[in-house]
Amino acid sequence: MIVAKSQKDLEKMRAVGELIATVRETLRGMIEPGISSLDLNEVAEKMMRDAGAIPTFIGYKPRGMVPFPFAICASVNEQIVHGFSTKRPLEEGDILSIDMACTLEGFVGDTATTVPVGEVSDELKQLIRVTEECLEKAIAASRPGNRVGDIGHAVQSHAEPYGYGIVRDYTGHGIGRSMHEAPQIPNYGRPGTREKIRAGYCFAIEPMLNLGSADTKTLEDQWTVVTIDGKPSAHAEHTIAVTADGPEILTLTKEQKAALSKNSEITVAA
Repeated sequence: MIVAKSQKDLEKMRAVGELIATVRETLRGMIEPGISSLDLNEVAEKMMRDAGAIPTFIGYKPRGMVPFPFAICASVNEQIVHGFSTKRPLEEGDILSIDMACTLEGFVGDTATTVPVGEVSDELKQLIRVTEECLEKAIAASRPGNRVGDIGHAVQSHAEPYGYGIVRDYTGHGIGRSMHEAPQIPNYGRPGTREKIRAGYCFAIEPMLNLGSADTKTLEDQWTVVTIDGKPSAHAEHTIAVTADGPEILTLTKEQKAALSKNSEITVAA
């Protein structure tokens, strides 16, 4: 069952979304050759706790798995998602996907981005750009009256012409009082299928594109997911609310909200 949020709920979703967006942008500004993902994790956890929030990922334990030990997922190069933070310094030419969530006043904000470390190849720049474009198109499809299949189709139809592997083993999801709520939101699909989208729904939409095969495997730590062929992967995610006027991106900073151009597809709360 998909739970629609009340206006009071959405105010809390906006607050936690703005907080986690601020953490994300702080980490983005720190990423350069020589820094470690463990350094980034420590900053993220402190920012969340200092703001009165709980790092949602720490201790997260799906059935049969060990608890996740970090405030962020830090996935380097061929790591797709759920990577562990380490002391290894990032190197020029790497790409780093950082995924993070926090809980504030009972509601969760979830976001991810892929960042080049120093100068990277044109091939990797394009992979990151197309992943972000897929996210934008998926958000634009998240309108009342559309269906969940339209969201996945928006990602699939944009990514496939580039020959990228669209990760099918992991999906976006509903979000609110819990990090993972109904529905699951795959990054592929047929338009006009699945659940009807209604105002009040909140989604975490997160395209993951691989430079090569879409196939994945999980490492012995039970968490880190990597590409089967060792080729790089990119990940982008926003938490959004569906409003009567269209989708609203919740995981933006105050500055990003002010800068977001107004158009017919994306709305910004006052």
